[in-house]
Amino acid sequence: MAFRPRDLADRMAGRRKPDDGYLRETFTLPRDKARTKARDFLSRYPKAAYMSGVESWRELPGGDIEFTMRRLRSAD
Repeated sequence: MAFRPRDLADRMAGRRKPDDGYLRETFTLPRDKARTKARDFLSRYPKAAYMSGVESWRELPGGDIEFTMRRLRSAD
């Protein structure tokens, strides 16, 4: 059985401390739409109030961008 890098990433994410106070959302979009989505996220949840930001990102072989945005849970 072949493992993909995403399998490892999912397994590592499962080990993450579950109650660190952040909510995370992962998106996979073309570059321009990824930029727009990140801007919208940061407009909706400003860094000063919610400590929001891009936690990680990577470019996939097809050119899409996979990125994870995080924000404080207290924003809900």
